[in-house]
Amino acid sequence: MASLVFIVVLILVAIFAPAVVGLFGAPDPDFRDQGSLDPLFATATGPSSEHYFGVDGLGRDVFSRTIYGARVSLLVAFSATLLATIAGVVSGLVAGYFRGWWDTIVSRSVDVLLAIPYLMLAIGLASACTFTVGGEGEGGGGCLGGLIKPGLGVVIFVISFTSWTYMARIIRGQTLSLREKEFVESARAAGASNSRIIFRELLPNLTAPIIVYASILIPQVILYEAALSYLGVGVVDQASWGQMIADATADFSTYWWYMLFPGLALLFTVLAFNLVGDAMQDALNPRTKKS
Repeated sequence: MASLVFIVVLILVAIFAPAVVGLFGAPDPDFRDQGSLDPLFATATGPSSEHYFGVDGLGRDVFSRTIYGARVSLLVAFSATLLATIAGVVSGLVAGYFRGWWDTIVSRSVDVLLAIPYLMLAIGLASACTFTVGGEGEGGGGCLGGLIKPGLGVVIFVISFTSWTYMARIIRGQTLSLREKEFVESARAAGASNSRIIFRELLPNLTAPIIVYASILIPQVILYEAALSYLGVGVVDQASWGQMIADATADFSTYWWYMLFPGLALLFTVLAFNLVGDAMQDALNPRTKKS
């Protein structure tokens, strides 16, 4: 329950980030306050009454950037998880119900994607979508003929493309078991079409595992986005926790504050989602329910 409360508060903070930042009197996350830097060496300064989390080497307020970083992490987490869940559920249902060559296509595609180190694949896809051949460089044309633009669009696409496989495999296994049940045979005998059986009979019985595995996928996606941003192929045009940690890596021993606070935000967010996911698994898994 504490984790759920934390997540709700975090979502509200992300939605109303401008109001929260303004309430605490913090500047815009991209505003460079040269006056806040060390007057002697023009370097970052630590937490103070004006900048609660200190400033980075460019004079940007770490508190403001941490608040706005929650927006990026949650937007990517929910969007990519939703897309990956839809793709995994649909492909798993089709493969498990129709079997045959549908099952072969989906299963072999899953095997191929799982055989490739997902982070390396994500880096390659993100780089290809962000940096174009022909001189456009960073912020180029994106992917799919410009449909997916560099930045958030690329990150969401890459994470969705590499995260649907586990959901597909789980739903396929569940569907193979459910398709032999009596209620499916009854629907088929009553003349129900395949699409009706899939979406009106099978899908409602898969709600619990879908919710459980989607909740478990969210914290993985948050770490996924942070890793891509840390490596410079994720979100680079706005404040994100991974990018902030990457910027602070070289000077952590001296300027610890602008790695500590986004790192703690990332840690507590992932921990909260993991705890909620475990609780949902215990609540919705019939094997763990008390008789």
